[in-house]
Amino acid sequence: MSTTMPKAGQVERKWYVIDAAGKPLGRVAAQAAVLLRGKHKPTFAPHVDCGDHVVIVNCAQAVLTGKKLQQKIYYRHTGYIGHLKEVRYDTLMRTNPVKAMQLAVKGMVPDSTIGREALTRLRLFAGPEHKHAAQKPEAWEL
Repeated sequence: MSTTMPKAGQVERKWYVIDAAGKPLGRVAAQAAVLLRGKHKPTFAPHVDCGDHVVIVNCAQAVLTGKKLQQKIYYRHTGYIGHLKEVRYDTLMRTNPVKAMQLAVKGMVPDSTIGREALTRLRLFAGPEHKHAAQKPEAWEL
């Protein structure tokens, strides 16, 4: 019996929708990263991008446990000297909750071409409606 290696053209991609309402942001992001990489499939291979499409709805209602809303800070640098910008997560969740979820998922996929391509299959929505009903996504429970 030999091990079958998946080819890039033979990968079947499914669509999943995850509801983040009332769930911890990190748990939702971790499960989305697993689905994007394809690690839930028995045909997973680390050198092939065999992940699925993931739609996350209700990003605005995801919760941060503990004191993360006040203590966790997102940093970014503009490229100019001394221009390190910081945003606390209570401000980020209030103004742009989709960005907070995107940053969490991005930190959980590899920093390679496979990880960057996996992030193109991630769709995020702040509210309960999404525009991918034609793809018939399956609900994924955490």
